[in-house]
Amino acid sequence: MTFPRKCFLIAEVAQAHDGSLGTAHAYIDAAAQAGADAVKFQCHIAAEESTPHEPWRLKFSRQDASRYDYWRRMEFTEEQWHGLKSHCDEAGVTFLCSPFSAAAVELLTRVGVPAWKVASGEATNDALLRQMAETGLPILLSTGMIGWAEMEQSVRKLRAMGQDPLLFQCTTEYPCPPEHIGLNVMEEMRSRLGVRVGLSDHSGTPFPCLAAAALGATAVEVHITFSKSAFGPDVPASLDLNELRFLAEGLRWVDEMRHNPLDKDAFLETVAPMRALFMKSVVLKQAKPAGTVLTAEDLIAKKPGTGTPADRMPEFIGRTLVRDLETDHLLKETDVV
Repeated sequence: MTFPRKCFLIAEVAQAHDGSLGTAHAYIDAAAQAGADAVKFQCHIAAEESTPHEPWRLKFSRQDASRYDYWRRMEFTEEQWHGLKSHCDEAGVTFLCSPFSAAAVELLTRVGVPAWKVASGEATNDALLRQMAETGLPILLSTGMIGWAEMEQSVRKLRAMGQDPLLFQCTTEYPCPPEHIGLNVMEEMRSRLGVRVGLSDHSGTPFPCLAAAALGATAVEVHITFSKSAFGPDVPASLDLNELRFLAEGLRWVDEMRHNPLDKDAFLETVAPMRALFMKSVVLKQAKPAGTVLTAEDLIAKKPGTGTPADRMPEFIGRTLVRDLETDHLLKETDVV
């Protein structure tokens, strides 16, 4: 998977489908129409990644007796995953899906992901990282729950496996307040580890990703929801479709601005007509006869800017008019000696 010049926008569905295959497909069309470059899911196979004793992080579900039951309800069959991938292809968006077990990696390899988006909880899972690295597909690693030592160790191991990972600054807080976004961490990862960087944001607003793009992020990721009133653990940290559309449009603006540096001096030719209208010239305050020695009190700066530029006013003080001039005359060098 190669990234274009523009900042790559990943719309994270995660469990927003709430186990409904139809809803998962609906998210693909909605995200594509809003301007996302990729739609990302999560592949949870309960028996392969958790024990029935896994505790709830947040007891939000009224229909699931345990977190394990919730993961089971989120599962899709391999055939259904193939259908989701095909739908992404038809919609013109990249299909991405995070695996949370060896079985999920095997399944998604058969489905045909172009890259591995690794959740930060798997960042120190060497066996899983090696399994993904051995496919030869690029690895996009989130860092929400790891510090610098683990980050450096993960990058070192991945490079030893032939990988050139892209690291996402991520704060595991839902929703994440602005003071915890950590744009500085994204910048430090680039300089300290020599990696491409991105931002996986949980603020529930478009703003952090726009800032990250302006700072040169290769990719950004946001959770999405059909409504801020929808059911699900990620809803408070998600963008609705209008916000996703705003973010997509904003990213294109940022891309154009970053990749089209402006030559201020060369651009002056473009604004020459505006300069003539809005700049000011050296003007005679009142009519004066020939032979008048000009003083500062005789001069004023007024529009238009088609005469002698206003900053040259001192050059006329103490000089003599060679002819009679009217009020508001735009002074020229030929008017004085």
